[in-house]
Amino acid sequence: MKKAIYSFIYFRILGWKVVLDVPNYDKCIVCAAPHTTNWDLFIGKLYYGAIGRKTSFMMKKEWFFFPLGLLFKAVGGIPVDRGRKTSLVDQMVNHFRTSKRFHLAITPEGTRTANPNWKKGFYYIAMKAEVPIILVAIDYPSKTITSNKVIIPSGDVDKDMREIKLYYQQFRGKHPENFATGL
Repeated sequence: MKKAIYSFIYFRILGWKVVLDVPNYDKCIVCAAPHTTNWDLFIGKLYYGAIGRKTSFMMKKEWFFFPLGLLFKAVGGIPVDRGRKTSLVDQMVNHFRTSKRFHLAITPEGTRTANPNWKKGFYYIAMKAEVPIILVAIDYPSKTITSNKVIIPSGDVDKDMREIKLYYQQFRGKHPENFATGL
């Protein structure tokens, strides 16, 4: 039932399309870019629901106050404590280890403004948790979300990050001037 609702909104009402050619892994990092507007979360959640998958995302624990906390948790939000002695990477790796199915969506830019120095935490989480990284690209001009590439972390972070950034250069966010790969 949920998939039908997501699909109706995503495809029929909003008119978005999907290019999907990656397996439905039990556990993975969903690397989502370009991230140039707050609408990306909404469009991305609808996309993932329309293809029948569930994804989670990290958010500062301070945002999980009543009643917003209930809403954020309902749509997959995971409160993270950035002040804990345990690193954010270790917190998420533990989540992977204790979950049967877990898809964690992360925007590598870490901001909605142009940032050529992408965060690498998603990569380190994937490597330490031994899960693949699915590349999901949002392209506003064509109203298409594309997911047709998987990266298995090799341990050579510079080489793998270059490959990831090269992949995303072909896509345009809602505000293209707010997207930079640094290549």
